[in-house]
Amino acid sequence: MMNNKSNKDWLSAGNVTGPYVYLFRMAVFGLILLSVSRAGLVLWQAERVMATDQLVAILLQGVRADLILICLWAMPAVLLVPFLSYWRRFWFSLTFYWAWLGLALIVFIELATPAFLLQFDARPNRLFVEYLRYPKEVLSTLLFGFTGAFIGGTTLTVLFGALLFKLLRVRDAHLTVWSWRKNLVLWPLVFLCVFMGIRSTTDHRPANPAFFAITGDAMVNSLVINSGYSVLYAIYNMKHEARSSEIYGKLPVDEMLSRSLDWPWLKGYQFADKEFPTFHYQRAVNAPAKPLNLVIVLQESMGATFVGALGGVGVTPELDKLVDEGIWFERLYATGTRSVRGIEAVVAGYPPTPAQSVVKLSKSQRDFTTLASVLKSAGYSTQFIYGGEAHFDNMRGFFTGNGFSQIVDVNQIKNPVFIGSWGASDEDLFNTAHQQLSELHRSGQPFFSLIFTSSNHEPFEFPDGRIDLHEQPKDVVNNAVKYADWAMGQFFATAKQSDYWQDTVFLVVADHDNRVYGDNLIPVEKFQIPGLVLGGSIKPARISELASQIDLAPTLLSLMGVSSCHAMTGRDFMMDPSSPGRAILQFEDYFALMEPEKITLLKPDASAVIANYDEASKDLVLQRPADEEEKRKALALVQLPSYLYREHKYGHGTHCPAPTGVN
Repeated sequence: MMNNKSNKDWLSAGNVTGPYVYLFRMAVFGLILLSVSRAGLVLWQAERVMATDQLVAILLQGVRADLILICLWAMPAVLLVPFLSYWRRFWFSLTFYWAWLGLALIVFIELATPAFLLQFDARPNRLFVEYLRYPKEVLSTLLFGFTGAFIGGTTLTVLFGALLFKLLRVRDAHLTVWSWRKNLVLWPLVFLCVFMGIRSTTDHRPANPAFFAITGDAMVNSLVINSGYSVLYAIYNMKHEARSSEIYGKLPVDEMLSRSLDWPWLKGYQFADKEFPTFHYQRAVNAPAKPLNLVIVLQESMGATFVGALGGVGVTPELDKLVDEGIWFERLYATGTRSVRGIEAVVAGYPPTPAQSVVKLSKSQRDFTTLASVLKSAGYSTQFIYGGEAHFDNMRGFFTGNGFSQIVDVNQIKNPVFIGSWGASDEDLFNTAHQQLSELHRSGQPFFSLIFTSSNHEPFEFPDGRIDLHEQPKDVVNNAVKYADWAMGQFFATAKQSDYWQDTVFLVVADHDNRVYGDNLIPVEKFQIPGLVLGGSIKPARISELASQIDLAPTLLSLMGVSSCHAMTGRDFMMDPSSPGRAILQFEDYFALMEPEKITLLKPDASAVIANYDEASKDLVLQRPADEEEKRKALALVQLPSYLYREHKYGHGTHCPAPTGVN
């Protein structure tokens, strides 16, 4: 009898898979289909894949991503097993069609992938979903623009679907319903396995597409995952990508652009590219013998609250000692309250919106202006160094798609002295950074390195014996800040003795303050952060005008001697050191335009109020409703980034005329 058994029943395994038989068969067939598809795409794109030297990792990590998709599809059925699996005929019909539908969708989207890859240099993503909203236009395009691919793909989908329908089916004799006792014992184990398959890691955050960004080529990174997972993740994120700024009101686009660019430091630029309305040529004020390197130390949660030089608690003695050695921003404000908001402002010069940071949103994962993309086009080596897991908050995905060539995270830190919940300690991070910077300098190529710390983060873990504790117990924020400051001080002591010191501009800045809260409508005092530019060629100075994180990138380019074309609208303080400044703050659903004499607050009910903020007492006093002119001035600034993101206009244009007399 064993020899007469149909070959296709081997996957059912009798009583072993019980009510999960079709889900199990779906998993096996799905892994085969996805692996074959990935292998074909890798072979097709062999030149770019082999250039990364990550072929084995791409294929192995791809299986991991495939398990995420399969487990996501299986989970709804797994959740129903304890309740419905006793109705034999109904249950096996339900799971058969569910499993077959999952496989058919895998076939469909994998067959659609090559044509999409040709057009967009990536697997199907958010754009794929957006196009489905316009079936008439899409169908017309496919029929007349991609006739062969459309007909061939449709035909193959039908044929494979029919074949899978036959292969998936199990003979009735092999369909077994478990007893309630067996279900009770085994269901939790099955659920746990599927849950862990979806999560795919025991780290702080579940795996996401950025987790699989293992190369510096965004297209190759997209091959690691599968198209179904890419599309599902895009759908999940789309709820954060609505016209977020319209909760405050709406201006005509022309008026919004006119008002957004009507600031003193922007009036000397020519905005000549109609497709990219903020794209312009910025002339560097500084003129070193050769372009300088750039190192940004982005300090986790080190707000003015802790900085003695800004009137804080005084747990930053190392930073306080450096203040007089560089250019110190006395009134610098963060744009938001999350690390990704600080990253988008500091690294991309991008203003905030009520939506999630563009670091996490789908339309900004490539061809988005950043310091790295600007400097890479100028011949720089670009690098991100982090003590934790670089895929956290989608940083790896955003960075690799927008100019960063190298990612160094906890996995590349050798022999760390301390590993905490968030990864390697800051001293391990800075020791690794010094080694990396020394190697980059020896190569002779100018470089940009972003160093992001993490020790100052709950649960505030750091090694013993490094600092005299500010207070007891040890694991509290003031001690963590003091340790982070100590580690940074050790780094600069070493850097000053290095070969790269004289040729490098350093920026020390916080991403945001710790625990941004307060009784005010917007806790403005918790948005102030330290900002210090120093280096061998930097002359000490104080900037007393209001400044925003989005002003840092243009100022750094000017100091480095890098004249460039970019879309950033921040202020170059080297070119215009004296105009009254402004800061832009986003706090939950509230937006604030902070100017020297007032703050304009936009509320999510589309109303606006004027407030006075006393920087000495930290008091915010609401005074009156904003008039129409005041409201529209602030509204333009929050509508601009939303518009640029939504319309793909924060990128690299082609029309970039230099002002008369500028080379």
